[in-house]
Amino acid sequence: MYLAKVYVTLKPTVNDPQGLTVLATLRNLGFTTAADVRVGKYLEVHIDSPDRSLAESQVHEMCRELLSNPVIEEYRFDLEETNQATETQRP
Repeated sequence: MYLAKVYVTLKPTVNDPQGLTVLATLRNLGFTTAADVRVGKYLEVHIDSPDRSLAESQVHEMCRELLSNPVIEEYRFDLEETNQATETQRP
C-alpha cells in the first residue's frame, strides 16, 4: 500500500487571480513580507499496489487524466510506502 501526496499548481506562466487576492489580503493585514502567493490543490491518494514502480506509474496517469489540467497546471507527488489500511473505506 502506498500513499501519494499530490501537489497541483498553476504553471508559472498562468495568471493566478486567487493567489493575487490572497497576497493583497495578506499585505492588507500587515504581512508586508509576503512577496508572492500561488494557490493550488493538495490531494492524498492511497494506492493498493504491490510494486512501487507500478504505483508511481498509476499516480502519473491519474494526474494526467483527472487530477490536473495539463494545459494550465503542473503536478508533483511524493510516494510513501505504508502498511496501514486506510481508516475510512469508501466505495
